Amino acid sequence: MATSEAVRQVLSGALPRLGCFDLSLSNVNGVISVQSGVNNTRKRSSVCAQVHKHSRISQDRRRICAFQARNSVFHGKNDVSRLNSMSCKCQRAERLTGATAEDQHRDLLVDDSDKETSIPPNGITSPGINEFEVDQQLKHEEGGFGSNGKPATAGKHKASTQKVRTNSIEDEAWKLLKNSMVYYCNNPVGTIAANNPSSTSTLNYDQVFIRDFIPSGIAFLLKGEYDIVRNFILHTLQLQSWEKTMDCYSPGQGLMPASFKVRTVPLDGDDFATEDVLDPDFGEAAIGRVAPVDSGLWWIILLRAYGKCSGDLSVQERVDVQTGIKMILKLCLADGFDMFPTLLVTDGSCMIDRRMGIHGHPLEIQALFYSALLCAREMLAPEDASADLMRALNNRLVALSFHIREYYWIDMRKLNEIYRYQTEEYSYDAVNKFNIYPDQIPSWLVGFMPSTGGYLIGNLQPAHMDFRFFSLGNLWSIVSSLATLDQSHAILDLIEAKWDELVADMPFKICYPALEGQEWQIITGSDPKNTPWSYHNGGSWPTLLWQLTVACIKLNRPEIAAKAVELAEKRISLDNWPEYYDTKRARFIGKQAQLFQTWSAAGYLVAKLLLANPSAAKNLVNEEDSELANIFSCMISSSPRRKRGWKKQILV
Repeated sequence: MATSEAVRQVLSGALPRLGCFDLSLSNVNGVISVQSGVNNTRKRSSVCAQVHKHSRISQDRRRICAFQARNSVFHGKNDVSRLNSMSCKCQRAERLTGATAEDQHRDLLVDDSDKETSIPPNGITSPGINEFEVDQQLKHEEGGFGSNGKPATAGKHKASTQKVRTNSIEDEAWKLLKNSMVYYCNNPVGTIAANNPSSTSTLNYDQVFIRDFIPSGIAFLLKGEYDIVRNFILHTLQLQSWEKTMDCYSPGQGLMPASFKVRTVPLDGDDFATEDVLDPDFGEAAIGRVAPVDSGLWWIILLRAYGKCSGDLSVQERVDVQTGIKMILKLCLADGFDMFPTLLVTDGSCMIDRRMGIHGHPLEIQALFYSALLCAREMLAPEDASADLMRALNNRLVALSFHIREYYWIDMRKLNEIYRYQTEEYSYDAVNKFNIYPDQIPSWLVGFMPSTGGYLIGNLQPAHMDFRFFSLGNLWSIVSSLATLDQSHAILDLIEAKWDELVADMPFKICYPALEGQEWQIITGSDPKNTPWSYHNGGSWPTLLWQLTVACIKLNRPEIAAKAVELAEKRISLDNWPEYYDTKRARFIGKQAQLFQTWSAAGYLVAKLLLANPSAAKNLVNEEDSELANIFSCMISSSPRRKRGWKKQILV
């Protein structure tokens, strides 16, 4: 029904068109029906310059684009062999002649006044920082520079100098972000993970990652540039439930890819025609071959943010988008063997995408899951077909909030309670429900836990509590209202109290503390990239600035985020926007960190934009539902232990 209704709306013009085509997504077999169209816009795809290595791209060149899907549909499981990619044919209208593709490349941060405007490797042009003008402005405001490069008049107009420097850093970040944009069929569809012009080892950093694009997308939304986010949402939706396989196994229906790449290839039999291809990766090509759990959750969160910021609710109201939301929810809410309301996932299925001992029920996934459920409930259209799904959604929200708030929370009071736990308790009214052994309390935690403040632990499983502090999970628990108001303030209290451990010289530690010694060997498998205080094992990630800023603004404590942003500004531009930093105090650039990392720049920009306009943060947060809060209070007052004890008294 969803397919036929969508086709009817497309044919009648009711649904908006995207780029070269429109689509509707069936919720039965993941089959996508497509209506073709024509687009005569200028081809700017980043990969065109790579395909035509011996041609100069004419500035007035036009392309005729027409969507082509083999056999007219996106095939289901029975037609996997016939489906290679989603593609868009682009035929050039005039012959290309000229220099090699190398002439089209230019550095990210060059002075544009010294060079002609040319098309960079990612296929766009954008205004850059005129370093000479910034330098002259500094000289004018400071009264000149001495031979050592410092102001001749020390301290004069210090505030103005700092403002100019900050503006230049922001301009540089915007330039990096725009130079990372990727085009598909003449439409911007995302940003690549990193865009280092001097690096030859790109690995998969030349792809558009869903989780990486979130801060980029929010930066564009806050800047009022909505098209790229809209295109990203709709194009990634087309990749949902793609029937690619890994060793003969297919991803679950509703799964979103971890990333996708835009490739431009020549068409057979035509020297001048090219075809754009979207090539998704569901984990079958990823390191460790782990499917992403967080991609679909982030997609729902970004979809809501797009509607809130742009005011355009037509995207989330589309039949195919509504179907996409339902498919993600059905995948996450499916019944299984697990008895907990938390989402059961494998290790490495989120931002920490390598083996780090977070398999089971990691906090980060639960916080994103809770946020996505709230966002989906807000966007789902009321209809009879959604009644059962909405009921399951509401039930999970209640159970999940109770479970996380009650069992994941740790502070000095809770720590003392765990220290005195009795084990091997068998009954409905057991205090130590998960059979946690007090000897599991690590020695570092005793000194780390402040007298005021607390946080949500990283993971909870039978006979195991992961006491590590995971930043994204705690920050997003504040943003999504998964944590109570008191717990949220306590998390920020902890961050302030443990600033040297969690922030130090560069925000923000992805987790604390790092795994070391034999523990590192066993849990990570002696991962040479995840050595102690590096990468995901205690490394510092500047992109986390934006989640910190949203959380601080929500609790009306923006000074914490402002302090972290000011700290980052001292180095991040000079260090060429690294992916992450190493050592306990983040003194070193990550040993294998990519430079000119897009989400490092985007995270900084979102933080700056929100600090300048705090009211915009309301489009990103989930306010606590009063109905859920009341139910949670009732569950606390009528826990199984108290309820059964009351019955015993009646029976007596």
